[in-house]
Amino acid sequence: MNDTTKILTIQDISCFGQCSITVALPVVSAFGIETAILPSAVLSTHTSGFTDFTVRDLTEDLPEIRKHWEKEGIDFEAIYTGFIASIEQLDYIKDIIDSRLKQDGLVFVDPAMADNGEFYSVFDQEFADKMGELCKLGDFILPNTTEACFILHRPWKAKFTKEEMLEIAEELSQFTKRYVILKGYENENNELGMIVLDKVESTVEIVYNDKVDYMSHGTGDVFASSFVGSVMVGKTPAQAAKIAGEFTKKAIEKTIGDEKHTYGVKFEQVIPELQDLLKTF
Repeated sequence: MNDTTKILTIQDISCFGQCSITVALPVVSAFGIETAILPSAVLSTHTSGFTDFTVRDLTEDLPEIRKHWEKEGIDFEAIYTGFIASIEQLDYIKDIIDSRLKQDGLVFVDPAMADNGEFYSVFDQEFADKMGELCKLGDFILPNTTEACFILHRPWKAKFTKEEMLEIAEELSQFTKRYVILKGYENENNELGMIVLDKVESTVEIVYNDKVDYMSHGTGDVFASSFVGSVMVGKTPAQAAKIAGEFTKKAIEKTIGDEKHTYGVKFEQVIPELQDLLKTF
């Protein structure tokens, strides 16, 4: 990374609720990286735990924004995608990657569409199949087990064995240029593991963090954003997974006990600890 490194993140803006761009922009920026945004939609709140939220789909804006950037010569060292609002947007995003990513730039795809065995309410299998095509443009893909199973047309279950996780990661390697970061493995020591597979070097590592028994919206975005930032400042994928896992755990720990704070995790309060994590791992 140099002092002019620019990342584009493409995902929704939830005006209230700690997720998507409201996580990605501050977290990636905290690594000293200039972060541009391309909103896929604007929501009054995120979709978990809220009712009657408003949604403005920005599908038609994406190609016009790309054209303006082309005219201005704006391009990026990395593109990081998260929650995409419609199946039509996936083709527009491919065009943006083709035209606005610098040569040798990196693509990070977080296929944010499902969790706990179910699609988010706006997605279905057709979307998952199309998301699989976008993943193939990614240098890094970061699915949870539910998203992985939908992409692979595999049955999902709450817990997978180590052997099953490794098998899923291997199957996912056909959907990435190089790295699979598969989240959601829990071992017998109550640790959460991330499978880090490098299909170019034919290596697999499992990176562990202590599990915190707390469920919250937005933790996947906290993990993905801190992973992206860590890679962009020179950490290996395994180191980045460890840093992202620890950062997410610290954000969860800051949130536990606040019964009014059910819509996300207090990641802002642990951003000052990122530099210590970078030095530790």
